[in-house]
Amino acid sequence: MSLRNILADDLKWRAVGRMKAGQSQVEVAKWLNVNKSVVSKIWKQFIETGTIKRKEGSGIQRKTATSEDRYLVVTAKRHREMTAIQLSNELSSATGTRISRQTVYRRLHEGALYARRPMVCIPLTSAHRRARLNWCLEHHAWTHDQWANVLFSDKSRFSLNTDSRHVFIWREPGTRYHPSNIREKDSFRGGSLLVWAGISSSSRTPLHIFSGGTLTAQRYRDEILEPYLRLYRDQIGHNLIFMDDNARPHRARLVDEYLQSENIRRMEWPARSPDLNPIEHIATARPCWGDFLQQSCSSVHYSIFRPFVELCAPMIRQYEASPLRNVARKQSETSRVGRHQM
Repeated sequence: MSLRNILADDLKWRAVGRMKAGQSQVEVAKWLNVNKSVVSKIWKQFIETGTIKRKEGSGIQRKTATSEDRYLVVTAKRHREMTAIQLSNELSSATGTRISRQTVYRRLHEGALYARRPMVCIPLTSAHRRARLNWCLEHHAWTHDQWANVLFSDKSRFSLNTDSRHVFIWREPGTRYHPSNIREKDSFRGGSLLVWAGISSSSRTPLHIFSGGTLTAQRYRDEILEPYLRLYRDQIGHNLIFMDDNARPHRARLVDEYLQSENIRRMEWPARSPDLNPIEHIATARPCWGDFLQQSCSSVHYSIFRPFVELCAPMIRQYEASPLRNVARKQSETSRVGRHQM
């Protein structure tokens, strides 16, 4: 039977009681199933200190006081972009206490502050905010039948190569230029794909992947509006409302004339408002359709010798397999939340 080397305080007191009652250290050790040296140390500590509690170690003395810790946390919250070195210098100039970068990290962690990449948002002027508010006030009370007539669309461009600057590797000192520690990266980024899709409350368009080149108003009309929007209008009816953002090819005179000739109504869209588009929220497992398209695209190794259809196939499969949520309900919630956030 294995022997124990660590005893709880209640067992230590019982061991002391047995030895005070006349039992030998060997007998007490056998009763506790521990080594005799454990009992000997317990008895020696009791004789010298009158207790069996472990003496607290002094450890390294803390370099900062509570007020200085609070100063670091408050300064970091007021100037969130300051580095640990800058915070250390700020504390030194204010209190005269010099601490290392690691100490700054520990104090901030104690204050529940951790280094993270900041969330990026689109800057909005007062005119942008007013336009968003007016749009939300106009549409927040729409019914499900009204939202069912809206076709929301969006496009996005995805790089076929990952950015190796955000990838870290483990390597030994002095082996920076070893072949196993070098990652190839094309200065011209290695190509990209531009995709477009549209959704409504009950259906979706096929995922369209542009074959290359720049998206112009003529390409937008010939590759998107004519093959997809016209057929979708025949399916929804003449009450169709088409939503697209304010990109320059979308607002060209050529596009406006085409929509007027087809009697297709366009929804006025506030500038810099991609968050109001429910196509950004249709997937439950993935935050937006762009995320899983990016995931699918980055999983395909770009090669000029591979047929283009092989690059597009995974993106199309994931798009068609994604769950289509209640877009009308989502858009109603988005407009209502946006109205309160203006």
